[in-house]
Amino acid sequence: MTAAIATAPAAPVPTRGNRTAAGEAQRLLPRPLLVIVTVILCAMVLVPTAYIVLASLNTDIGVAEGQFWPSSFSLESYSKIWTTANLSTGLLNSLVVCGFVAIASALLGTVTAYVLVRYTFTGRLTILRGLVGLQSIPGTLMLLPVFVLFSSAGNYLGISVVGTRWGLWIAYLTFALPFSTWVMVTYLRGLPRELEEAGRVDGASTLRILFRIIMPLSLPAIVVSGIFAFLLGWNDVLFASVLTRPETQTAAVALSTFGATQEGGALPVYSQVMAAALVSAAPVVLLYLLFQRYLVGGLTAGGVK
Repeated sequence: MTAAIATAPAAPVPTRGNRTAAGEAQRLLPRPLLVIVTVILCAMVLVPTAYIVLASLNTDIGVAEGQFWPSSFSLESYSKIWTTANLSTGLLNSLVVCGFVAIASALLGTVTAYVLVRYTFTGRLTILRGLVGLQSIPGTLMLLPVFVLFSSAGNYLGISVVGTRWGLWIAYLTFALPFSTWVMVTYLRGLPRELEEAGRVDGASTLRILFRIIMPLSLPAIVVSGIFAFLLGWNDVLFASVLTRPETQTAAVALSTFGATQEGGALPVYSQVMAAALVSAAPVVLLYLLFQRYLVGGLTAGGVK
């Protein structure tokens, strides 16, 4: 037994130098500088957010006087915005339009990306390059062509497009679909083909493989593409201002109009504007909190092969 112990190879003991080198390799900045940069970045986000929250709990007079900490806390602004800012209609329209855009963009992007990744045909590379090229076109340049196209469709086809929810939905889907498709192309390239081959051996059709194997495995990327499509419509003011009517305007337009109309008043209702901004941002924050575990996996997928 003594001989066995003597002849057993000794396990390598990690040295302090190796641990230090690994720690330095993982640290991009010195710790003091890293702490300073982190504090500055957090302050740039948290200080304005804290001011918005406190201003929404203050009175309009208190905010106009420049009070950072309210002398008295009140939720009156949150009850007034539903009538003064017409926020309920805007939130409903935004949720309907952006929700449909997110779902349609994620599903169509997944199907399109599956065809582009798994099949070879003429024009495939041209389509992939076009998806990247479309991301470089500013949406502002497309406002007038889209408006003229929708107006012409109403004149020649007798279909009312401008001022409807579905017209705005088509406009947002046009810009969201290329990005969603490219996100799914990047993700599907990392999925092994053996999973599909196993499904075909079991007698599964292409559609069954797509909906039973590919989509469940691609859920993080689908969530990412859907959330970005949702944000594209939720944050847009330009297209929504031109392509909607008062009864179909989105929350971003309602908030922008409310802030602009109250700016020149005798007493600007800054507290109500801050409250309306927080209420408009709440669905997006809730969306991130619900799907944050999918966002990390979906954004980093495909980056390492």
